[in-house]
Amino acid sequence: MSTTSSLSSLLASVTSTSAVDISDILEAATGASSAGIDVTSAVSASVTAAQAPETAWESQITSLQNQTTALTALQTDATNLDNDVLALNSLTGPISATTVTSSNPSILTATAASGSATGNTIIQVNSLATTASYISTTEATASTTLPSESLMITNGSGTSSSITTGSGVDTLSDLVTAINKTGLGVTASIITDTSGSRLSIVSNTSGTSGNFTVSSSGTSFTFAQGLPGADALIEVNGIKVTSASNTVTGAVPGLTLNLISASLGTSVSLSVQPDITKASTAINQFVTDYNTAITALNAQYADSGTGQGVLASDPAVRNLQSELLQVSSYTAVSAAGSSSTTVPDLTSMGISVNANGTLTVDSTTLNSVLQNNFSDVQNFYQGASLNGFANSLDQQLTSFISPADGAFTVDLQSISTQTTGLETDISNFEANVITPLKTQLQSEFSSAEILLQQLPNEMKQISEELGENSSSGS
Repeated sequence: MSTTSSLSSLLASVTSTSAVDISDILEAATGASSAGIDVTSAVSASVTAAQAPETAWESQITSLQNQTTALTALQTDATNLDNDVLALNSLTGPISATTVTSSNPSILTATAASGSATGNTIIQVNSLATTASYISTTEATASTTLPSESLMITNGSGTSSSITTGSGVDTLSDLVTAINKTGLGVTASIITDTSGSRLSIVSNTSGTSGNFTVSSSGTSFTFAQGLPGADALIEVNGIKVTSASNTVTGAVPGLTLNLISASLGTSVSLSVQPDITKASTAINQFVTDYNTAITALNAQYADSGTGQGVLASDPAVRNLQSELLQVSSYTAVSAAGSSSTTVPDLTSMGISVNANGTLTVDSTTLNSVLQNNFSDVQNFYQGASLNGFANSLDQQLTSFISPADGAFTVDLQSISTQTTGLETDISNFEANVITPLKTQLQSEFSSAEILLQQLPNEMKQISEELGENSSSGS
């Protein structure tokens, strides 16, 4: 009821014999027993009521943000799983890795590149590669003044450089600096022991190509050869091979040979076999990441008492769950030239499917299959030409996580667009509706407050007038 109507109603009920109660008039006018309005509270209450649409929009934004968080987590799980299958489908990945065993590691070891042919190689190390070096006569210290001599250094390609001591190059330290500036492919340094200091010059290149010579014009400061540069000599399955380095590549395709010591007449057997450990680790990682993904997907459809997950109605999420639940039904095609395969599916390598869609690995079965039928395991994952199980699952996952047009990518873009639209609506509503309303209400309630502050005096005057009328009537 308005202040005016309340006041009129109250006054109309007043008889000539009744007294006027100002507090009743104030309470009828303001709803309180004292004059005045809490303008701030009144404006706030009115604005809050007017912001009801914003509250609904903010609730929608919160829901969209929750969907974004959940969808991003699923996208990460799917990406991790896709990285696993990409590794399994790589010719340089764990399922293609090989390991090398040496029958005599004190003579020879080796490493193999992924995809190297398996089998045995017999190698004999007749001699190691050496690096040419020279050593000078001994001086008392590195700073002892050298006699005046002319040194000539000539590298393997015939390039020479002459250095004269006693003309700015006065000590071993000076000589080191001068030699290292020649660019002849040698490095000079000082070796000091209990007998004194000597200059050492070593070729930067091992083998015969790194040979060089040092000569001196005098007799008091001379050089003697430490080692000549020589190539390593090995025999690979009876075929002689030379190498300027003790790290030999190319002699056996895919293998890097590390020559440790020469042992003429002693043969070393190198056995190249699939790396069972790397393959097993990669397969178990695939199972772990698969279980993480399928568990997260299943959680969207489990009722935890407050309803299903925020993505339960998203068709992309449902489709991914359906795709992953079908991995156990994949059947491998036999390798080219083979009539059958011992590893046609996941189950055959000890990977079983649980009731909730997760996978369990029987390590004993998996390791046995890897040891005895590795090529069939490799064929299952990679197919005849990288078109096996791993490629199939990669294509399915890519349709969801592709940065360009994956289903999850499209979903996230749509959610972002919706969120931006709602944020714009809130901003516009605040600017065009709420802000003007605040200004209007502030003005109206403030004016009302002023009138109500004046009301007691007006009521007093009315009371006095009514009192006078009552007296004259009597």
